[in-house]
Amino acid sequence: QVQLVESGGGLVQAGGSLRLSCAASGRSFSTYGMGWFRQAPGKEREFVAAISGSGRYAAYGDSVKGRFTISRDDAKSTVYLQMNTLKPEDTAVYRCAATPRGEGGSRYYTRAYEYNYWGQGTQVTVSS
Repeated sequence: QVQLVESGGGLVQAGGSLRLSCAASGRSFSTYGMGWFRQAPGKEREFVAAISGSGRYAAYGDSVKGRFTISRDDAKSTVYLQMNTLKPEDTAVYRCAATPRGEGGSRYYTRAYEYNYWGQGTQVTVSS
């Protein structure tokens, strides 16, 4: 059982930046594909970003491309989401997710059903 704990959320003005962290337990972090999803009240869960086990490949949702960057530090068993040029529409609960699908570390996963483990989430609020 993998445990994921997000941190770094908070309140920021439009145009500002935040960096979210997701710390993972377990011994096989370097083999996991990792992702970030978000959900705002009354809206469906939305894909934000994903990174392959190797860290060499990443994907982003259309609404965050060019503004957000996903990265990982296997020595710390942590995945990050750097969020720049934040907009009010980025306001949501952000959750990280992990999947043991490795594919030699060459794949990323963009659909929620592909993930096995989820964090509790961290709130990001962007004011106008």
